[in-house]
Amino acid sequence: MLPPASFLSIPAARRTPSRRAGLHALVLAVVALTATAAVAQQPPARPAQGGPPPLVERADKIAITPVVVPNFWNVERRLERPDAAKLPKELRFVTTDDYPPFNFINSTGALSGFNIDLARAICAELSVTCSFQTAAFADVADVVDQGRAEAAIAGLVATPASRATLDFSERYLGTPARFVGRKQEILAKATPEEVASKKVAVVSRTAHEAYLRSFFNEAAIRPYPDLKAAQEALKAGQVDLLFGDGITLALWLNGTDSAACCRFVGGPFTESRFFGDGFSVAVKEGNDTLRHAVDFALQRIWEKGVYTDLYLRWFPVGFY
Repeated sequence: MLPPASFLSIPAARRTPSRRAGLHALVLAVVALTATAAVAQQPPARPAQGGPPPLVERADKIAITPVVVPNFWNVERRLERPDAAKLPKELRFVTTDDYPPFNFINSTGALSGFNIDLARAICAELSVTCSFQTAAFADVADVVDQGRAEAAIAGLVATPASRATLDFSERYLGTPARFVGRKQEILAKATPEEVASKKVAVVSRTAHEAYLRSFFNEAAIRPYPDLKAAQEALKAGQVDLLFGDGITLALWLNGTDSAACCRFVGGPFTESRFFGDGFSVAVKEGNDTLRHAVDFALQRIWEKGVYTDLYLRWFPVGFY
C-alpha cells in the first residue's frame, strides 16, 4: 500500500527560480483512473501537437502564493543502500519528448523537464551514468521489456495492464484533483456542503465527473465535452467552479490562456481509486535490484531537499 502524501509549504521568497522557458504552458496532463465502469482506464493524455501559448509573467501573484510541496516518503524508514556492484554502470532511461513540463525538447533542442532532472538526480545518488532515449508513449513499456532501456520515466502510472511486463518504484508524484474558481470566488473550503450551492464545470465521462457525482451530487454539475470548453465557461462566469486534474489546471493558471482569471479553491483530492496512484519509475518485471535502488535514491533525493528544488523549479504554481 502506498503511503499517504504529506505536504511542505514553501513561502514564495524561498523558491528556486523556475525555468519558464522550459515550461511551455497548457498541456493535457493526466487522465486519471476511475472507479466506475462508465469511465475507462487509460494512460496519461499526451499534449496536443503544435506550439503551446507562452506563459504570462505574474510576479505579483507568485510573490504572495506559497507552494505546497508533496512528500511521498516515510523518512523514518531507513532503506538499505544498494550494492553498487549489482547496478549497471550506465542507467538507460526511456522517455518521450512531447510531454511538457515533464519531458520535452526545449528551445535549445535538448531533452528537458521535471522527469529528466529527477532521473539525473537518481543517477547521481546511485553514482551511475545517465543516458536517455525517446520513444512514442505507446512504445515506452516495450523498450524496457525488450531490454533496450533499464528504466522508464515518462509520466507512467501503474495499472493491471502495465504490471504484466513492468515493475514500478514507489510513486514520485501524485495526480490530485482540484477545484478552481474565479479570483473573486469567496469559497474557502471545497467541502460537499460548501460546494452544494455552486455550479461546477467538469469534463464529461472522466474520473473527475464520476467523483463529483459520488461525493458532490448536490452541486449543479455541468459536464463539458473537453477541458477548453469547461475553462472558457469558468472564465465567462457561466459556472462558479471547475473540477479537474490538478497538474493540468496549475499549468493553465500559470499560462496566458487563463488571463489571470482564477485560483485554486480548497485542497487536493487524492483518492487513488478515482485519480490513480500517481507517477512512478518503471523497470522490467522482476528487476527487484534496480527497483529497490530507485526507491532508495528517491527517498534520499527528498531528504536532501533536491526533490523540493526540482518541484519548485518546474511547478511555480503548485497543484497540491
